[in-house]
Amino acid sequence: MATPEQTDAKDKTLSTGTTTVGLVCSDGIIMASDRRATMGYFIANKDIQKIYQIDDHLSMTIAGGVGDAQALIRLMKAEASLYKFKHGKPISVSAAASLLSNLLHNYRFYPFYVQLLIGGYVDQGEVYSLDAIGGLTGEKYVSTGSGSPVAYGVLEETFKEGGSVKDNIRTAARAIAAAMKRDAATGEHVDLITVTKAGFKRFERSDVEKLLQ
Repeated sequence: MATPEQTDAKDKTLSTGTTTVGLVCSDGIIMASDRRATMGYFIANKDIQKIYQIDDHLSMTIAGGVGDAQALIRLMKAEASLYKFKHGKPISVSAAASLLSNLLHNYRFYPFYVQLLIGGYVDQGEVYSLDAIGGLTGEKYVSTGSGSPVAYGVLEETFKEGGSVKDNIRTAARAIAAAMKRDAATGEHVDLITVTKAGFKRFERSDVEKLLQ
């Protein structure tokens, strides 16, 4: 059982709360999230980024403690840049996922309080889910965070396995929108990105709103 001091510290820690999703498509990947950060029951920030570009072909989503997640983002950006400089080519999606898994596992006794998705597109789309101690699974569609049970209801009903980004882009946006209606820690608006052969693309808020109409 947590001590009063531990409970108080947890309540004062900035958390993403969060719902994120990742989808693998025939021509790329889609990632989506909300933009709310909480501190206990307090909405601490209404416009926090939860999807990050790691490289032209690689992106990550964060759920959990903001400080831990942002530290991992910085590390992965540095590692991706170092790999490209050393080898003259971008790191593969699977290698980046394994690197992140090893990093989390090395800190398993003092873990980063996060749940992460990492994905991208080189020869094919790939999305991997990682827990706080480095557990790694490859997924076709996946959701993390407090609103994920609601998001899964949308994903399992409407995700088109083997479909294109165009076929599934509305599904990703609607999964986050559904979670925003039922999960108090998920809110504000939907952030949406794709990674395809053309690279990383973040959708404007007005474009996302059109998808949800």
